[in-house]
Amino acid sequence: MNVSISNASEKPIYQQLFEQISAQILRGELPSGYVLPPIRQAALELRVSVITVKKAWEELERCGLIHTVTGKGCFVAEFSPEKMRGIRDEMILKQMESDAAYYKTFGLTLEEAIALWKKIY
Repeated sequence: MNVSISNASEKPIYQQLFEQISAQILRGELPSGYVLPPIRQAALELRVSVITVKKAWEELERCGLIHTVTGKGCFVAEFSPEKMRGIRDEMILKQMESDAAYYKTFGLTLEEAIALWKKIY
């Protein structure tokens, strides 16, 4: 697990953790069965609060990316490639909905938004 926290980011730290770990899981860098560090240990290593890490782990579990075994820890869930793509697509669509709403405030058409995306992608 490789995580980089930015205090200058507009995103809350728990969200940065969630996004980075979920991306590592969905890219296959953290395989099924991988044990996440205990919440207290992760908080200490990342120099963030236990509540922040707990919130990120809860979000990962809510999305079905990890599961908790009482007394043993949090493990990366096992899922098929199809399920992995479904989770990935759902997360991306959620972000794109937010982005699209922002673009619409500027009056961008779909074609204009696509043209701008092509410039940076």
